[in-house]
Amino acid sequence: MLNRRTFFKSSAVAALTGIFSSSAMGQDTKANPAGVGGYTYRLPHFDVGSRLLFQGDSITDMQWGRNQADRNHYLGHSYVYLIAARLGVDMPEAQLDIYNRGMSGHKVGDLRARWQKDAIDMKPDLLSILIGINDVGRNLDGVDIVTWESDYRYILDASRKANPELRLVLLDPFVVASGRFEDAEAFKPWHDQVERLLPIVGQIATDYDAVHIKTQEIFDTASEAVSPEQWIWDGVHPLPQGHELIARHWLEAVSERWGK
Repeated sequence: MLNRRTFFKSSAVAALTGIFSSSAMGQDTKANPAGVGGYTYRLPHFDVGSRLLFQGDSITDMQWGRNQADRNHYLGHSYVYLIAARLGVDMPEAQLDIYNRGMSGHKVGDLRARWQKDAIDMKPDLLSILIGINDVGRNLDGVDIVTWESDYRYILDASRKANPELRLVLLDPFVVASGRFEDAEAFKPWHDQVERLLPIVGQIATDYDAVHIKTQEIFDTASEAVSPEQWIWDGVHPLPQGHELIARHWLEAVSERWGK
């Protein structure tokens, strides 16, 4: 009988270990210097002291309280934490300054409302944004696409005006058929609205020369390899391994664009 562990090894590992392909490795690669577990990937290049700012909703947020003085908690427990941990170990000489300003429940319009304080004033060198699922959840009859795109472009225009050299990383919103969405009728309106946003994020990423992380495709592939429940417990919020999946793709894409 094919048990869960055997199935994972035979299917998921084959599908997911390709995340860091041979093309992303080579002379610019570096293994975990601690020599425990880890994996090898090309390192991105950042000037010493570069500030990386992550924005979004609860998927990015994942914080218990917002005590920004406690450096063990201010990064939250999402993919941001995993990215910060890995780069902090593998690139200590870069002294990266990483911040998480995701806020649970926020839509793209909420980002626009707090953008000056939580983005422009922070003067980031790299800005990473994952937004859209709350716009979907509160507008299942139809997201106002024109306004959504306008708000998204507004915050990027304001950011690039403040820093013309700003690096941008845009992640697609996503939803999978797990948890409350195992029922097809419950899943369909969420899926349909997310599908309407994906080409917009793709076009915006092209127009602003941003790195585009196709998160919906990533989770679709991972769900086919194992199951949706392996990665996201309620259709929207990733489990730890789901956040790790985002982190690995983020690192690969950013390193490919801005590698050493």
